[in-house]
Amino acid sequence: MASNEAAPQFPYVSATPLIGKVAIVTGAGRHRGIGRASALVLARLGADVAITGTGRDPANYPDDEKEMGWRDIESVADEITGLGRRALPLVVDVTDPVAVDELVASAVSEFGRADILVNNAAAPMGEDRAPITDVDRDVFRRVIEVKVLGSFYAAQAMARHLLKQDEGGSIVMISSIAGKKGSPNTAAYNAANFAVNGMTQSLARELGPNGITVNAVCPGLIPTARWGDVDWSARVANIPARRPGTFEEVGELVGYLCTPLASYINGQAINIDGGMVTEH
Repeated sequence: MASNEAAPQFPYVSATPLIGKVAIVTGAGRHRGIGRASALVLARLGADVAITGTGRDPANYPDDEKEMGWRDIESVADEITGLGRRALPLVVDVTDPVAVDELVASAVSEFGRADILVNNAAAPMGEDRAPITDVDRDVFRRVIEVKVLGSFYAAQAMARHLLKQDEGGSIVMISSIAGKKGSPNTAAYNAANFAVNGMTQSLARELGPNGITVNAVCPGLIPTARWGDVDWSARVANIPARRPGTFEEVGELVGYLCTPLASYINGQAINIDGGMVTEH
């Protein structure tokens, strides 16, 4: 039987188990978003957090963000510092591998280390939701570039750093139940998330011996800003919970996976969908 000396000693009780840790969260600038929710949970748990956004035009912000005077990642940074943690807001194109390498280097330079990566960045939904005969090839390519290549670039840069740092770490991919089950008119989104789940399994097996966990979180219907205004009542009939989830609920799961309590969870794609997908 293998030694369990590296296992966390229980009972493990702490309100701030991530004190001294540093997290990087991509795609964290939207007020109604999984990235922001994840960043705030990680900060509440004790981590300093680097957050990225795309530098989107404020003229294109949703109405609720305009009304509250939202400032994208700068507002999220203010929320993080309000929790007593340090924040580093950065505009980053995750499809640019050089920019992603610089992201990790900037976090390490600012905070002295990096321990956690949450790969949340994704292309806007809309034009990709079309029949395969009609979907624009450039739109399809963009979905793959942001979700798959962006996740790969960030995971690669973070893995290089974590292996050098040699203190373990956590990588969480924000996937979707669309990475478990195909549906019509979503070929690009399905392809991207199935790829992310496969990447998660590969990296978990590769990096696990170094104390690095790699997991995917697969949300179902979550009313993030990406959806715009939607009649949710028409969409929840097939959800056993009979409601959409919240981005805060997803953020809590992300945070848990980055704590020592979850150190034996590795290579999993965990559904958080009110019971929509129960097969796997």
